[in-house]
Amino acid sequence: MILTLICWVALIAFIGLSVKKFMAYGSMPQHGRQDLYPIPLESDEKMHYGGSYMEEDKWYEKERHHNLKGEIVDMLVEMLFIKKLFVNQNGFWWLSYSLHLGMYVAIAWSFLMVFGAFLPGFLGTICVLLGTVCGIAAGVLMTVGCIGLLCKRLFVKEFKNYTTPQEYFNLIILMAVSASGLLVWLGDMQFEFGRNIARAMFTFQPLSNFYADGVPVMLTVFIVLLAFISIYIPVTKLSHYVGKYYTFHKVIWDNEPNMPGSKVEANIIAAQSKPKDPNALKWSAPHWNPAPPTEEQK
Repeated sequence: MILTLICWVALIAFIGLSVKKFMAYGSMPQHGRQDLYPIPLESDEKMHYGGSYMEEDKWYEKERHHNLKGEIVDMLVEMLFIKKLFVNQNGFWWLSYSLHLGMYVAIAWSFLMVFGAFLPGFLGTICVLLGTVCGIAAGVLMTVGCIGLLCKRLFVKEFKNYTTPQEYFNLIILMAVSASGLLVWLGDMQFEFGRNIARAMFTFQPLSNFYADGVPVMLTVFIVLLAFISIYIPVTKLSHYVGKYYTFHKVIWDNEPNMPGSKVEANIIAAQSKPKDPNALKWSAPHWNPAPPTEEQK
């Protein structure tokens, strides 16, 4: 029953910590916006050449219309394909996208394992087949991506110079999860272990109930590593899936005007009047270690 509880704790922790981080970002004061054009929430006509609603005569008297379709399309392209990395660092994109695509496919594999465990007949069979393909693809893509990124950070000077120990650890632990999953798959070619985990979780049974000779050691290792990474991701820089949303919507794309009586003005006034906490928002770079102020500076 311990492994089943570990799975539930990891899942609840991942969701809870991710929501907490979303709320933390959402409660931050007004950010210094960049308004980088083209902005996809502009109309299709203006988005085409990077224009702005402010080009129009007396724009401040007109109702603004947000291009929700353009915003969603641009965000999905960035999330699913990491477009900006492809455009700006094409040689680096292939390895990074291998890792990210592997993680996306692994999420799809997780859902297919649940559906395959409980759907009867033809639908269940389809989920098993798709889950097998997704499981193999996820393990290979993530492992290849992690190995490639590790080599790049170890041997390419431009990357090695700014890679921190935590970033090496992040890649190693992700590679350990994907590699251990592939090792379990070698003894279970149809990923029955994934469906057994789903059955154990949603029927609140010990995972050992589904194995006559006890839970395989490598499967136990895989579950523990997967649980660890599920809790670890939301509390580290790997949680950029949260930060990216606010980076786009509240920094790069936010071109809401600061008009008298507007919400933007209210946010700025609130931020200016808020007392500064010397312990909040400290820069965590290793070289940032400011000396305490002298008596004269005080």
